[in-house]
Amino acid sequence: MSEQIRPALQVDVRRPQRADARRNFDALLTAARDAFASKGVGASLEDIARQAGVGIGTLYRNFPSRQDLLHAVYFGEIEELCIAAEDAAGLPPWEALTTWLHRFVEYAATKRAIWESLNRESDSFQTARAAMYAAGTPLFERAQQSGEARTDVTFDDLLRMVSGLTAAGFVDQPQRDRVLNIALDGVRAR
Repeated sequence: MSEQIRPALQVDVRRPQRADARRNFDALLTAARDAFASKGVGASLEDIARQAGVGIGTLYRNFPSRQDLLHAVYFGEIEELCIAAEDAAGLPPWEALTTWLHRFVEYAATKRAIWESLNRESDSFQTARAAMYAAGTPLFERAQQSGEARTDVTFDDLLRMVSGLTAAGFVDQPQRDRVLNIALDGVRAR
């Protein structure tokens, strides 16, 4: 696969340079992602700080507003999705695609929780979408070129199908994985 240059994500919040501050920043993003996914965008910022093991002042120093935190969580998810595509690129075509799609499902759950609070018309949102497509499209195209994925399906079709699946409630992670695998079976070339 040729080397892909992904669009740079323009985020206002920058990861701190000091190791301890970076750990706190990352812990806050992880706690916020989990809280927003399970409780929605109204999740308590105090609970997020507590879950991250930091004080509320540390949260506000890194993210002056709830919107800043939501923004950072969303763009952090996009960045991780792009990195996951790069990591999967060396796998066999079908395995690379499905590995990335399983990570996409995690992203979709977070995105769904914060969707309404995002400015989807902003340049940064459009850049994030372009970065996600630039990361995943080569995996999909490689699976098609190898004869493992149907050629009458577009990458956009695939993402819409998988996104739709994430809207359903599942009993547990194994059930979600089974349903995703059933859907992907329909994308696999025979």
